[in-house]
Amino acid sequence: MTPIRSRAGRRLLLGVGQTAAVLALVFLLTEALPGDAAVALAGDDPDPQRIAAIREAMRLDRPATERFLDRAGGLLRGDLGTSLVTGRPVSSYLADGFGPTLLLASLTLALLVPLSVGLGVLASRREGGPLDRLISSITLAVYSVPEFAFGVLLITVFALHLGWLPPTAVGGAWQDPAVLVLPVLVLLARPVCSISRLVRAGMIEATASPYVAQARRYGISPARIRWTHALPNALAPAVQQLARTCDWLLCGVIVAETLFVIPGLGTVLLDAVAARDVPVVQGLAVVFGLLTVVLNLGADLTARRFAPRSEVAA
Repeated sequence: MTPIRSRAGRRLLLGVGQTAAVLALVFLLTEALPGDAAVALAGDDPDPQRIAAIREAMRLDRPATERFLDRAGGLLRGDLGTSLVTGRPVSSYLADGFGPTLLLASLTLALLVPLSVGLGVLASRREGGPLDRLISSITLAVYSVPEFAFGVLLITVFALHLGWLPPTAVGGAWQDPAVLVLPVLVLLARPVCSISRLVRAGMIEATASPYVAQARRYGISPARIRWTHALPNALAPAVQQLARTCDWLLCGVIVAETLFVIPGLGTVLLDAVAARDVPVVQGLAVVFGLLTVVLNLGADLTARRFAPRSEVAA
């Protein structure tokens, strides 16, 4: 077995263990919340007998260990379970919320890579120059602003003050391009700043390397050196950061969807937590965990492809 395949196998096994740990942690945290789905369904003025009847009908009166083992067994069979509140399959919740979340994440990633690489390469062309200082200052300032505060600022300026864009998706289709502009900007802000700074640092290091100096001696044009020789070797840390950004997007969409009232997986998750709907919360946790494992494994292998010099035997 080659070192890369061996490493991939170990990462997959580790990912399975991490997903199981996330599932257990989500179950324990949900159990620690006050009340349960029966209390949520009983209304504002619940009758103890009615709560007990609902809890018995939903089989919430069983020991927590037994309920957790049942849920884990169902997940191993590929059954995400059924909502305690509505009786709908958890997979239907995922299907309903997947479209908006996928659209937001896809737009963010499609813009993130060219913007980050472009800004990083542009800033690295003259280290310490006016353009480098300007880009570095702006990215540092934007990165320091929390996503929720940045979103409120964008709504205040572009929606309420200037009236250029709708503040939320309420009253209109979430697929409307105008509705998606501000959420995508919120999701782009911090990742563009972090990845562009990594690309800048990698480009500065790569252009000072012996192989780039050798390419200059051969008379290769600066543009070709920059894009075909320096950039691929500068991308390894940026690719790994991109994987962490994909992980962050799973959390960032919750903030963006909540702030802009977009009916995606983040909204589904918040509603399920409010209703103590454990199967829906656990189903989302499993999906997010598996996505995290796959994205990090892909980023690890891609980073090794871009930086073969750093390859070490496993």
